[in-house]
Amino acid sequence: MAGAFEILFGICLLFPLTRQYAAFGIIILLIAVFPANLYMYQKGAKGIPKWALLLRLPLQLALIAWAYLYT
Repeated sequence: MAGAFEILFGICLLFPLTRQYAAFGIIILLIAVFPANLYMYQKGAKGIPKWALLLRLPLQLALIAWAYLYT
């Protein structure tokens, strides 16, 4: 379900009328899934190297900052 919202918000970024709302939606979504990503790093995920899970955490913060530029 989160993936569908990611796609929807990404499409909405293309249009000036919905750009700000989409950016806030992306920020909220990224904040909402951050605990799950942190949990995956702590507990491990089948087939995903630990370094990749760790790299995703600061990358997610960078994506939040990038989305904020569109608000």
